[in-house]
Amino acid sequence: MLAASTAFAQTYPTKPVSLMVPYPAGGPSDAAARIFTVPLGKELGQQVVVENLGGVSGAMAAQKVLAAPADGYYIFQGSPNEVILSPLANAAVKLKAEDFRLVHPVTDAVMVFVARKDLPANTVDELIALARKSGDAPLSYGSVGVGSLYHLILENVQQQAGIKLMHAPYKGNAPLLQDIGGGQVDFAVLVYSAAMGALAEQGRLKVIGQLGAQRSELLKNVPAVSEGKEQKNFSYKIWSGFMVPKNTPEEVVQRLHKAIGATLKDPAVRAQLAAQTQVASAPMSLAESAKFFEAETARYRSIAKSINLQPQ
Repeated sequence: MLAASTAFAQTYPTKPVSLMVPYPAGGPSDAAARIFTVPLGKELGQQVVVENLGGVSGAMAAQKVLAAPADGYYIFQGSPNEVILSPLANAAVKLKAEDFRLVHPVTDAVMVFVARKDLPANTVDELIALARKSGDAPLSYGSVGVGSLYHLILENVQQQAGIKLMHAPYKGNAPLLQDIGGGQVDFAVLVYSAAMGALAEQGRLKVIGQLGAQRSELLKNVPAVSEGKEQKNFSYKIWSGFMVPKNTPEEVVQRLHKAIGATLKDPAVRAQLAAQTQVASAPMSLAESAKFFEAETARYRSIAKSINLQPQ
């Protein structure tokens, strides 16, 4: 059996590999995935094909990957949203973070507060002040679903600032961004993307704050939320990584890990990610990836507990 397993790993992959993106085409997750397909395919010696499947805060795609054979032919592009938070928010989601193995983180993205163009608030402090005055007509915010990181962050903000907001869940970033541009939703917390930057330049929406502890090198003109008076210790970033079901053969995981690591060093990949306002993740061993994933799982479960998130 051991010999057969080693032989399988040496020949893996013998056919195209699917990269499952848990959101519709057109959003930042999809844009990042498509940057990796050609160079990763080159490293693996087989075509890597993107598959998009939105719904249930990305958990529908995660469940599809877990239902497929654990043979390395289905890679999941996951973040805390789909694998850590969706099971805490949705009673229908039966997966848990421990069902996946993080092969390697691939991107760190900048999250921002984005608002409709005519919202009378140009900073997060002004947004909170406006929410306090809105009384019976609360401001609406969109997210990619109940229990998504963006939803949790804004529930936390409501708690800390003593304000009331109205939540509008969406299936993905792209349709939500469209509705903010169209003025149907007041604001959202989202991953900054090239598409968002283009809409902001056209004056169709505005970016009023970023969520990192300090301003990102990639977005120097937008203030960090913590620079204001209201949310002094505000600090969030979002990462995504390539994952496989936990019982994927070790040799296959090692082959993927090596290929992903080489891809992350590719200057063209790094430049294309930067153009999407995403940073290529730092190199990590398989053991470091596992430790990182455990720490992130504990952190987000703790935030969910603090806002008393209940599976619906």
